[in-house]
Amino acid sequence: MEIKGTGHFVPEKILDNHYFASILDTSDEWITERTGIKERRVCDPDKGEFPSYMAEMAAKRALAAANLEANDIDLILFSITIPDMFFPNTSSVLQARLGMTNQCPCLDISAACSGYLYGLTIANSLIETGTYQNILLIGCEMTSRFNNWEDRNTCILFGDGCGATILGPSTNGPSKMLASQLSSDSSKREALILYAGAAQKPITEEVLKNKEQYVTMDGQQVFKAAVKTLAANCENVLKTAELNHEQIDWFIPHQANLRIIEAVAHRFKFPAEKCIINVQKYANTSSASIPIALDEAIRAGKIQRGQNLLMAAFGAGLTAGAAILKY
Repeated sequence: MEIKGTGHFVPEKILDNHYFASILDTSDEWITERTGIKERRVCDPDKGEFPSYMAEMAAKRALAAANLEANDIDLILFSITIPDMFFPNTSSVLQARLGMTNQCPCLDISAACSGYLYGLTIANSLIETGTYQNILLIGCEMTSRFNNWEDRNTCILFGDGCGATILGPSTNGPSKMLASQLSSDSSKREALILYAGAAQKPITEEVLKNKEQYVTMDGQQVFKAAVKTLAANCENVLKTAELNHEQIDWFIPHQANLRIIEAVAHRFKFPAEKCIINVQKYANTSSASIPIALDEAIRAGKIQRGQNLLMAAFGAGLTAGAAILKY
């Protein structure tokens, strides 16, 4: 499998730490020390900035990079936590926005922050078996729609954005997925959760009164589990690929929290210059964070063909994943 093209989109609107200091009991120093985040992007619904719109913008850039037309895509995989609507799925909405007429299958993936790596593994299997030739993989999130802007422990962490990747059979020699591991620890599923708004607890006056329509998180539990699981998954894929940490050219982690990234990088002795980090600019864009960082690094000329990329993510569920690709 080969990455044929990448693209990303983030909204123009920026909320920096000083904004939160003006409305909450917090400060730029407090947020930066604990998370490494300085600012985040937020969609403007009045401009029509919803997940399908962000995905359209990112996908068009990826198509241009891959020198492909929209109808060349024969499968859309769309990682999304909070979609445009419950149904139709957001991948179908994207198909329409791109003007596609080939009626290719469209599948949404709900695995929270790990969704892009889940999609990457699915895409690799389908390409390796010859089932599909050009797969459009999207990681897109608009968590701002369900942020509790009065909760300083959660609202400061998240940002909106989208990353797109087009995948296909390898044509550049060594390009391939060398190893992948996915997991989910459902015993900790309530550590990061949005309780209301679906079948089990639809939106009611009581739900709104209790503010159950917002994301809630046990920050300490998530932090500990994230470091432990990310480290274990990275170790496992390195072993499967028969590589050591020195043979990894770039570490592209899920951009949830700089302290988590630093803890995992320190364990494997990945120096700062080998880590792709943009959490300070975008905060936690969930499953969009890896493809956004990937696209930025490719366009900046950092990532070159033949290099080994280690990606790792962790999210609600608690889902997790890691993969090593030779770009």
